[in-house]
Amino acid sequence: MIQQATDSFRKELQLLEAQSNLRQLPDVEHCGKDIICHGKRMLNLSSNDYLGLATDTPLRKAFLETLTPERFLPSSSSSRLLTGNFSAYTELEDCLCRLFGAESALVFSSGYHTNTGILPAVCNAKTLILADKLVHASLIDGIRLSSAQHIRYKHNNYEHLESLLRKHRHDYERIIIVTESIFSMDGDEADLRRLAGLKKEYPQVLLYVDEAHAIGVRGDKGLGCAEEQGCVEDIDFLIGTFGKALASVGGYIICKKEIRDYLINKMRTLIFTTALPPINLMWSSFVMERLEGMRERRNHLENIRSFLKEKLMEKGYECTSASHIIPVVTGDSRAAILKAEEMQRKGFYALPVRPPTVPEGSSRIRLSLTASLSKEEVEQFADIV
Repeated sequence: MIQQATDSFRKELQLLEAQSNLRQLPDVEHCGKDIICHGKRMLNLSSNDYLGLATDTPLRKAFLETLTPERFLPSSSSSRLLTGNFSAYTELEDCLCRLFGAESALVFSSGYHTNTGILPAVCNAKTLILADKLVHASLIDGIRLSSAQHIRYKHNNYEHLESLLRKHRHDYERIIIVTESIFSMDGDEADLRRLAGLKKEYPQVLLYVDEAHAIGVRGDKGLGCAEEQGCVEDIDFLIGTFGKALASVGGYIICKKEIRDYLINKMRTLIFTTALPPINLMWSSFVMERLEGMRERRNHLENIRSFLKEKLMEKGYECTSASHIIPVVTGDSRAAILKAEEMQRKGFYALPVRPPTVPEGSSRIRLSLTASLSKEEVEQFADIV
């Protein structure tokens, strides 16, 4: 029986390889904004370090100067509900409340835990989830784990969403609209103002927005698209992550106190996991306190994004991205692999994204720009595409 099981695994792996969809962990070495893979040094165009903070040595040195051996705690050794709720959690959550002007905040061990845990906690059989067709896998998993009914509305198609709201408004006690603000694969943006307007028309509707790819890089204070579009107060579940532009680890929600208290009692991915190490929480607070002063990095990121998008469109690529995430769609998985290999030969570490991460026929190179890249480096890349 064991042999039969392993044979089926092997056949599935062979099928994935034949379809050019087999994944392997890369053996890489990080050198600032460069990456070394198979002995070749390349400019990293696949990082989520959007503000370049993970490669900012002076910033790390400044943080280390605030530490003592007593404060350097690399493990919490427990869940938050046992002994893992260190004061660093309170300090970070208080910081989030102050920056967002919010009533309450709650920090989680990862962005994945955030999205897979909240929806199952707050939904029941009398809940309907209306989710954008292109929401992240973590949100899809959270939807599947919940007891709610769900419908996926056409991507950023608010006429379709509103038709679903009209149709089902009397069938459920609660309807939750779920979207990302900046979509992780296409780099386009949701109209949060319009979603907030729809929510106000239907009293049983709640709004869930994942700002994983917007926190740090959008808004005057770097607080994301909700800040930029002026609708932070209209979002019931405002979600973000520390693991991308903020160069740390963990996730968070900005919400009402009742929602926070409810999650502490009902959210399995909070209750049954080891809390974050205090050292990571302290680093997250250190970065968040300085976020507003990073406008120059955000402006530079916007400038190189706009430049590269324009160059790609001049070369005939269709580009609907509104952000620092710019897809170069090849369609076929094998074509995406070949395009990535070509870019790597020319000194640019860009990676293919294939099904099931994206729909069949939409494989692509996902270019992920960071503020550590210079205009000259982006120009060099634009020339070789």
